[in-house]
Amino acid sequence: MAGDGALSGGEVFATCDAGSFDGIRLDDAGRVWAAAHDGVHCFDPDGTLLGKLRLPEVVSNLTFGGPKRNDLYITATSSVYSVRLNTTGARYPAGARSPAPPGPPARR
Repeated sequence: MAGDGALSGGEVFATCDAGSFDGIRLDDAGRVWAAAHDGVHCFDPDGTLLGKLRLPEVVSNLTFGGPKRNDLYITATSSVYSVRLNTTGARYPAGARSPAPPGPPARR
């Protein structure tokens, strides 16, 4: 992605050998964390698989949290897991806000 947000290339970043990727998050070093059927996969910014956190259930999503954003919360088939990491989740860019929740339906 270019500095202005334009996309280019289109090369495959990574493939999943365990089902498909679902939730994806970035850490402060630009690594990509992706939920997959066999756990959480962590990729270097160039797409190299660094490792997997294997879980006994199919993983559906993940997010960084905690006061230092170094806790990884993972949702799975019937459980929620928490893992303390030596990295922190990426912050939103300065001035960016998460989308507002949808309001009530408009009246006619």
